[in-house]
Amino acid sequence: MKNVFLGEYIKQRRLDLGLIQEQLCDGICEPMTLSRLENGRQTPGRNRINAILQRLGLPDDRYFALLSKNELEMEALQKEIVACNVTEKVSEGFEKLAQFEELAEPDDQIAQQFILSSKVLLGRLDGRYMPREQIDMLMQAIRLTVPRFGLEDIEKFLYSREEISIINQIGIAYSDDGKNKKAAEIYDQLLRYVRKHFKETITSIGVLPLVLYNYARVLDLCGLYEEGVELAQECRKACIQYGHYQELPRCLEIEAECRHFMGDDKSSKELYDQSYYLCKVIGYQTGLEVVKKEAKEYLNMDFSN
Repeated sequence: MKNVFLGEYIKQRRLDLGLIQEQLCDGICEPMTLSRLENGRQTPGRNRINAILQRLGLPDDRYFALLSKNELEMEALQKEIVACNVTEKVSEGFEKLAQFEELAEPDDQIAQQFILSSKVLLGRLDGRYMPREQIDMLMQAIRLTVPRFGLEDIEKFLYSREEISIINQIGIAYSDDGKNKKAAEIYDQLLRYVRKHFKETITSIGVLPLVLYNYARVLDLCGLYEEGVELAQECRKACIQYGHYQELPRCLEIEAECRHFMGDDKSSKELYDQSYYLCKVIGYQTGLEVVKKEAKEYLNMDFSN
């Protein structure tokens, strides 16, 4: 797609949503840069285009922009860093992140944001940062691109996929700090935002299962088991419907625990079985340990390796 067509599409989408340029590009680029993009006279870097498209609720994987050598390397490193987080390869992840930092420009807010959020994700796995430190770092990260961001008015702004991921991380950090009520408030706002703004991109960026799982987990920790089951079931359906299976064994585990505390051990046992074998299939070792521990403690189930 030529720049002029991409710019026209962005402009029309922005107008359809009733947004002025300053609202859309706040924290990403200057309004003049967005104006030039909309008129086909300038192509910002890939990261900035992706962030703008995501804030508009549009899938970024349909579009193409010319990439510099550095951008290609950075994009490849980003994928490797995310994979290291998923597979819990912390040392390798920090090595890749150091390479990414060397390539990133100091004034590239989006790249610096990715660096901060990745440090928190990887550092959380090896206990490098306490929850309060994580919250401070993540608030710093999101305010690089959403300068007026606050936890009391999350729905006030527009967000990219990365920004939603950071808000999700903030909720996790509050939960890790024992503040599950605060975490639930964060997820309640975030889920409303996702349902309102990301209908067209749920299939491509997987934010709905991510938010549903973490919200269900926090409700479980708050003792709100019926509400937790409801969201865990919605998460399960979303994972299957949209092909995002990473959260599937985890939402099954949450529903299993909630069902147990609701007195439905028959359903709980079946759900633990499903979660356990899914964890084995995808090699999710942490999930396996959680399921084995809970199933043994609650239902005296003994999974053999």
